[in-house]
Amino acid sequence: MSFPTLPTVDAVSVPADGLVLDVREPDEWAAGHVEGALHVPMSDFVARFGEVTEAVADGRRAYVMCRVGGRSAQVTQYLVQQGIDAVNVDGGMLAWDGAGRPMVTDNGSQAFVL
Repeated sequence: MSFPTLPTVDAVSVPADGLVLDVREPDEWAAGHVEGALHVPMSDFVARFGEVTEAVADGRRAYVMCRVGGRSAQVTQYLVQQGIDAVNVDGGMLAWDGAGRPMVTDNGSQAFVL
């Protein structure tokens, strides 16, 4: 049995105005996240799926992110199966941080990857 290749992109290739979908848990999000990202924790994903479809309604690609890429790979696979243009950010927030991409917090403290 073969599986389709999961669409993947590296952190450096995510456009500055791209729609980042962060599927990490609230404590991970609070530690540091991509400014402007849509935060829908994987544990809430099915219940909040409407927020995701609304965000991509104009045909935008969703760049799905977690800490290292495992949870986001599962969500990306689900989104692609629903006909949504989604790609997994390879290496997740660790790769984002490692590439020197900017991160923020909601309270203005120093951002880090939890």
